Amino acid sequence: MTEVTIRPATPADVDALAFVAAVTFPLACPPHTTREAAATFVIEHLGPDSFADYLSDPNRVLLVAEDDGTPIGYTMVVLGSPSDPDVAAAVAIRPTSELSKCYVVPGYHGQGVSRRLMEASLGAAREHGAVGMWLGVNEENSRAQRFYAKSGFERVGSKRFLVGENWEDDYVFERPLTEG
Repeated sequence: MTEVTIRPATPADVDALAFVAAVTFPLACPPHTTREAAATFVIEHLGPDSFADYLSDPNRVLLVAEDDGTPIGYTMVVLGSPSDPDVAAAVAIRPTSELSKCYVVPGYHGQGVSRRLMEASLGAAREHGAVGMWLGVNEENSRAQRFYAKSGFERVGSKRFLVGENWEDDYVFERPLTEG
């Protein structure tokens, strides 16, 4: 691995972001999620057109991790109050932001890329005036839960997440965005 860089995503990144999303999203799904359901979600929410829309939204910040110019991970921060009533009830720190996506391709797991993306995402949320951050993580994704706990997040509630025709159960995690 050469030096991994973290930078804001640009419209030129939409195809690469969609590729990384197609590789990584199924890894976060619980074992009972069908390949078809995960693939449909990727097509409907994580394709190039979706990323183009996300990048044009002033309330979203997308960051990309690259190894020698090749995208290997990304995060998406959504600024503003949560629209989901379960999340709104669980999240106590305002103004808040959501860490909507945090993915790294498998060959780079355990190498500090996720930690660096997390640090950059926390910083981006702070720069936009948030004092808290929340996220949803599948109840069965213990690896991600451990990472989020190491990153200062605590479980504060739960919510539902639709993948295909199945509702999944997610934990809601939250953390303050204090420096240090």
